[in-house]
Amino acid sequence: MLTIKLPQIFRVHQVPRTFWEDGIMSGYRHPKSSALDCVLSSFQMTNETVNIWTHFLPAWYFVWRFLVLSSSLELWRDPYHWPLLIYLLLVCLYPFASSCAHTFSSMSARARHVCYFCDYGALSLYSLGCAFAYGAYAMPDHWVSGVWHRYFVPAAALNSFVCTGLSCYSRFPELERPRLSKVLRTAAFVYPFLYDNIPLFCRVSRERGGPRKAAGAAQGVPAPRGDVGFSLPRAGHSHQLFHICAVLGTHFQLEAILCDARSRRAWLRGHLPVPGLPGTFGTAGLAFFGNAAIIGAFTAALPRAPSSS
Repeated sequence: MLTIKLPQIFRVHQVPRTFWEDGIMSGYRHPKSSALDCVLSSFQMTNETVNIWTHFLPAWYFVWRFLVLSSSLELWRDPYHWPLLIYLLLVCLYPFASSCAHTFSSMSARARHVCYFCDYGALSLYSLGCAFAYGAYAMPDHWVSGVWHRYFVPAAALNSFVCTGLSCYSRFPELERPRLSKVLRTAAFVYPFLYDNIPLFCRVSRERGGPRKAAGAAQGVPAPRGDVGFSLPRAGHSHQLFHICAVLGTHFQLEAILCDARSRRAWLRGHLPVPGLPGTFGTAGLAFFGNAAIIGAFTAALPRAPSSS
């Protein structure tokens, strides 16, 4: 009979300091776990189990939503829905990347950093996906076709580079200057949140009630959860609650974006040109490879990082 031995669990002082989490005293996996051990550990209670499943399962929920909407709205064929398509792809990416990061982060100190580099990059691209959706469907009427509207998404792509670079760099002083590390990482995600939500803040403040104002308010729900989640210590279940709030917020954000895309379609198509390949998939592709290059550069610099040892 085949038996599977689950990995051993350790207390905080039994693992290197770079693996320590604020307020977490036990439940640590071996700091040099194999990939199989990491996968098996997701089926036992460790300090990462809930973090893994609260993003792994929702990732498949968003994949299902993407497949359903892809069929019903003809996302690939209708250029009007291309910004929505990009948003949905990135919505599927960020919880999956997060789940993988929490699963395989105990393979080594270097693997831990690389896993979270990829997690930060996925979050940065998700913020860009929000900008695509907001720019296409949620802009206030008086901003549509203006100069700021035309540069809203390209600027968000640049913001994603800043977000990824700053959050990746924040891991380098993590042991020697933990407060600086936390400030840098929090700022990296607060900044794109504030930028992306400027159109929503404007709509909520100017429009008088109705479904369009409600949609604008709902779209702004998920963003604060990332900034609060990163700034709070991972004591008790704060990070796990952050995962749950993130997924719920993204669900409501998606519903609000769909509401705007449907209710404003006729008006927007009369005031905006049809989205083209360079401004949608071209921009998204450049942002993806640019963020991948940033992650690669920080990965190459890891041997010189004090916290990688």
